Amino acid sequence: MASERVLTAPAVPLAPSAHAVRAVLADYWAMTKPDVNLLIAITTAAAFCLGARGSAPFPWLRLWNTVAGTVLVASGAATLNQWMERRFDARMRRTARRPVAAGRIDPGRALVSGALLSLAGLAYLAASTGSLPTYLAAATLVGYLLLYTPAKRMTPLCTLIGAIPGAVPPLIGWAAARGRLDLEAWILYAIVFLWQFPHFMAIAWMYREDYDRAGYVVLPRDVARSRLVAAQTLWPLVGLVLASALPALAGATGPIYGTGAVLLSLGFLDCGARFVRGSTGSAARHLLFASIVYLPTLLVLMLLSQAPLLGG
Repeated sequence: MASERVLTAPAVPLAPSAHAVRAVLADYWAMTKPDVNLLIAITTAAAFCLGARGSAPFPWLRLWNTVAGTVLVASGAATLNQWMERRFDARMRRTARRPVAAGRIDPGRALVSGALLSLAGLAYLAASTGSLPTYLAAATLVGYLLLYTPAKRMTPLCTLIGAIPGAVPPLIGWAAARGRLDLEAWILYAIVFLWQFPHFMAIAWMYREDYDRAGYVVLPRDVARSRLVAAQTLWPLVGLVLASALPALAGATGPIYGTGAVLLSLGFLDCGARFVRGSTGSAARHLLFASIVYLPTLLVLMLLSQAPLLGG
């Protein structure tokens, strides 16, 4: 009897389901750190609006271009940061589920994605806002990735190092509106620069064991830990009271801003003092919440003051 030949059709790969596609897109979205980008967008937009006061008509398209380009660069920086720190993120409970650290996104694809986002943001800014905002965004990108990121594994002064590029978004917004950096822009820079210290000290304290496990030295591991946390929380908060009051002291803003800035800053300082005194997780969470509320509220008060910061 002749043997029968069984013919089988070659396997056809199944198209990914809609759920799988959504999951991948959600991971790429998560790599950009949208919560951080929201604060970056707020500070950039607020600085642009303050710098563009008196413009008629108001440059809405330029505002959009400035925020969009800045957020693109920030998204690229966040993605590249997770690519660089994927092995360390995998050791931390807080970050182990990040897409690259957990293995859901291939490191090579994360690298390409971060590079494309960064370059697209810089090109967008160059085409729509000019050279100064682009240079500032590029300097922020380099400082964040090549200075701050490795510094977290080298020195507790990494918060200071990171705060320098971290406060640049208001400069980008102001430069895009004015084409230069005035004293008012540097006041905004100082406010955001000082704000970062208590904000990050709260996070560092809440996840100090995670950071230790991953090999980060954002906080010392000896008796100097409490002293550094106190110094990097209280002194910046005192400076923030003074920096935020500068527009009111110069007579450039009305009573709404002056009163609100003082009350907000003193309340923020009180949260910081309670955190330093108690060093509890609850106090750290309250300080973190206060920092998230403080900065947008202060910027809104500036916008409502209806006057340039120093009469510029």
